[in-house]
Amino acid sequence: MPTTRTLFLLLLAGALCLPVLGIAAFWLQWDAASAQILREMAATVLPGYLGTTLALALLAGAGVIAVGVPAALLVTAFDFPGRRSFEWLLLLPLAMPAYVTAYAYTDFLQFSGPLQTWLRAGFGLEGRLLPEVRSLWGAVWVFSFTLYPYVYLLTRTALAERAPQLMEAARLLGAPLGRRLREVALPLARPAIAAGTALALMEVLADYGVVSYFGIQSFTAGVYKAWLAMDSRAAAAQLATLLLALVLLLLWLEQRARRRLRFAGSGAARASADEARPIPLAGWRCALAWGLCLAPVLFGFVLPVLFMLRPLAADWTVLPWDRFWQWAGNSVRLGAITAALGVLAALVLAFSARRAPGAVTRGVLQLASLGYAIPGAVVVVGLLLPVGWLQARWPGLQAGYWFTATALGLVWAYLVRFVAVALQSVQSGYARIPASLDDAARTLGAGGWQLAARVHAPLLRRAGLAAALLVFVDVMKELPATLVLRPFDSDTLAVVAYQLARDERLGEAALPSLALVLVGLLPVVWLSRALRAAPH
Repeated sequence: MPTTRTLFLLLLAGALCLPVLGIAAFWLQWDAASAQILREMAATVLPGYLGTTLALALLAGAGVIAVGVPAALLVTAFDFPGRRSFEWLLLLPLAMPAYVTAYAYTDFLQFSGPLQTWLRAGFGLEGRLLPEVRSLWGAVWVFSFTLYPYVYLLTRTALAERAPQLMEAARLLGAPLGRRLREVALPLARPAIAAGTALALMEVLADYGVVSYFGIQSFTAGVYKAWLAMDSRAAAAQLATLLLALVLLLLWLEQRARRRLRFAGSGAARASADEARPIPLAGWRCALAWGLCLAPVLFGFVLPVLFMLRPLAADWTVLPWDRFWQWAGNSVRLGAITAALGVLAALVLAFSARRAPGAVTRGVLQLASLGYAIPGAVVVVGLLLPVGWLQARWPGLQAGYWFTATALGLVWAYLVRFVAVALQSVQSGYARIPASLDDAARTLGAGGWQLAARVHAPLLRRAGLAAALLVFVDVMKELPATLVLRPFDSDTLAVVAYQLARDERLGEAALPSLALVLVGLLPVVWLSRALRAAPH
């Protein structure tokens, strides 16, 4: 017979996996009408969605590799003035939501933007002078310079411990620099590059703000169009299933690459400090290193921030200051509630895994960790399908009201997506608590939840605060789920920035967008400090 603890864990796992379960349940109701909708989509929009999504993913994947790998290689294997500063400056684009970067570039580079207006006035030119920003290539540019830190971080971690030593050994054996990079550094970093690229591509597939604003017909945009414009739950569920299949494939590839990362840090003992010294650069090589490290920071953070500051400096009176604090309050309230609940759920799951690491607990942890990879579009469809079924079956329950007119459905969607973030931080905190402390506490009579409250909780305070911070920031930036599930008159900073940009009020959109960037800087500062404090 299952115990109460097992039933509770299964119930929690079911709540966090409801989007996947809801979409799977839809396929159990397959009928002739559903088949007809799928055939119509296959003959009309589906090839376009698939081709555009694959093209966007392939080009963005190549972009994040081209930007992130050279930066990671330069700050780990070479030495040049400013290298220590670039180690953390290259993390700054993590604070920029991709849709905010898209708004900033569009405002500055579009036909009526300040750059083309100045060029036409200054040189007597006419017509469009720059390529259209709102295009597939524009989206690739945005994704490349906002998501490359995934590749940069993992590649830097894989290279930091052993690349300088192995490249020095190759130099002593007579290998030139090009061969050392090609045959030592890049093979060492290949699993990390694959894992980071897979993470970036999951963000690309889950994005709605950039593809919707740029008018790109991807799977994510198609899901919302089918649900909101066509009012077809069947089409939305079918598109969400295909999108989920692509994301699960990327997740499998990422996990497989992560398992291969172990070889980068294993093997013989670490070489001496003299042998591990990075290669010094001077002259044109130093200038090239500066350019390759400065360009990602410039295009991914500095220029978008400057573009958004321009309308703020031009006329402060047009900015919606009166409603800004209401939007910020809604965002902070939802973020705080979700962070508290997410950390609590993560503590329960991590404690259960430590206390009884059985097959059921491991399965629940894997299911809970899946949520972060599920795109917001899939979460929305997977939550609203069972809600619609309940509303149609038992109208007296008012399921539609509770999940769309209150914050219940929105917080639930946030938890589905971001409990995995809190769980990873809490589990890393538990990994630093020796099992002998548990044995000693049980010997003194502190068992069960008393052990968690009196022994684990004080030791997990730092990990819990980090988890709460990460969940809070993710909730502040979340757009797709918030756009559909938010209650009436409960707009958040992310939703307002998207709506103002969609209405071509990019100057007003700068204020909530910059607020999101400032919030996003918090985990970036924390991460940069943690990386600088950690030993190589």
